Amino acid sequence: MSVQPIPADYPRISPYLCVKDAARALAWYVAVLGAEEIMRIPRDDGAVMHGEIRIGGSVVMVGEEAADYGAFAPGHFGGTAVSLMLYVGDVDAAFARALDAGAREERPPADQPFGDRVGTLLDPFGHRWHLASRVEEVSVEEMVRRMSGG
Repeated sequence: MSVQPIPADYPRISPYLCVKDAARALAWYVAVLGAEEIMRIPRDDGAVMHGEIRIGGSVVMVGEEAADYGAFAPGHFGGTAVSLMLYVGDVDAAFARALDAGAREERPPADQPFGDRVGTLLDPFGHRWHLASRVEEVSVEEMVRRMSGG
């Protein structure tokens, strides 16, 4: 049997989030972002060594912080340099649900010149999410015009 080098049921690129308390993070992503947990591999101490969730067609991998592997949660660095963009059906409802579940607001949802309504938050594990809903189809030319103040 031949093995495909790129699994058919995975996207070409998937973020890998290192967190403190991966079990709680997986549960939060399921409850708040509507993710589906598809895999969980425990460490000997019971913590989650590796977990995977699916949100739409995307796979997000989640693992417990492991200093011996150089895998650190955002708090180790004083914050995160990476953001995740997630399109949802109702950005205002999803944003409120996230705040109610312990996320911290960075920017409330607002209509943007590129046609999306976007709000930015930090999840309880230190990862930045831009939650968005498309509210208007805007051409690239119109985006450039709007964003340049024209």
